[in-house]
Amino acid sequence: MCQTTGKPDDLPTAPEAGVRRRSLLRGGAVGTVGLGAAALAPSASAKGRPITPPKRFGAAELVILGTAAGPPPEPDRAGIASALHIEGRNYLIDCGRSSVTNYYNVGLRYADLDSVFITHLHADHVADYYNVFLLAGWGLTDDNDALTQRVGVYGPGPAGALRPPFKGGDVPTVAPEDPTPGLAAMTEHLVAAYAYSSNLFIRDSGSPDPRDLIDVHELQVPSEVPADVLGDTAPPMDPFLVMEDDRVRVTAVLVPHGPAFPSYAYRFDTDHGSVVFSGDTSLTPNIVTLARDADILVHEAIDLEALGELPPAALDHLKQSHTSVADVGAVAEAAGVDTLVLSHLVPAAHSIVSTGRWRRRAQQGFSGRVVVGEDLMRIPLPR
Repeated sequence: MCQTTGKPDDLPTAPEAGVRRRSLLRGGAVGTVGLGAAALAPSASAKGRPITPPKRFGAAELVILGTAAGPPPEPDRAGIASALHIEGRNYLIDCGRSSVTNYYNVGLRYADLDSVFITHLHADHVADYYNVFLLAGWGLTDDNDALTQRVGVYGPGPAGALRPPFKGGDVPTVAPEDPTPGLAAMTEHLVAAYAYSSNLFIRDSGSPDPRDLIDVHELQVPSEVPADVLGDTAPPMDPFLVMEDDRVRVTAVLVPHGPAFPSYAYRFDTDHGSVVFSGDTSLTPNIVTLARDADILVHEAIDLEALGELPPAALDHLKQSHTSVADVGAVAEAAGVDTLVLSHLVPAAHSIVSTGRWRRRAQQGFSGRVVVGEDLMRIPLPR
């Protein structure tokens, strides 16, 4: 079992003074490799169909694509996913159920997708991951959009071992020959599983080979961090660099999420402001360290009281894996963030927990602004 690494009273406080926002960007862009347009289906304009003008975005916006925790599908909300739109390029964080559709519905363009960041490999965070490449990368839509460029994908490597079952006893193991694949192996398995479809489309429709669109980078935990799937999965640590280009600088820390390892939180620093995504996590000082003086903290939240009576084992498991909405405000206050955005909500149904209840409970102990995330919500960055 993963132990909670902090309590609201134990969280470090933000410094009294200091620069909250500063330009962190410098030269040396990380480029992407494009595929030839000839490999795609005919353009919409060539077929005589009207092309819907793209929706207008500001220079920098946080876009909430889905706000539900999972895995069970919830009719009120799409699965967990967000995007950052920065100066014409899009950075996708997690790929929950229906995120491929909502990415398009909110007005983002797949031709502008730069990178994908996966917090951890639970199914509710990767349900639509391969659809980004298999479907959005098939060819041009009626609105003349498609994924045509090679996209960097960043996320966890293999866990290395399975922790003992939470309730003990004997349980089945899926794929015992490789029970804990990381992002790279998972991607290879997905490519192989859809080989027939891909081969037909490549031959019959001139679609791109999905392998040409994906550039996987498994994150390496710094060697000095004593993290282990069978021990402390998220010891206190400093953020480490994930990637940097001419628009964003991305850093990460490990966070405790029950037996799921590695699990990451990400910070994006831009000339327009900074945004932190907690991923799934119980209370940890690592979030406070990562989110120090950030403009926006997108944090998961669970309302344990609204879930009603739970078996002791189930309740303990939720506490080991998630953060109560009653504690989230203290995390945001300790980090000194300006705006707290709630997402990955449990329970997800509006009929069970109202927007007002989410906001009131998250506001406890927090002097900044609380926003309850909704699917397709757009939040401008401050500058």
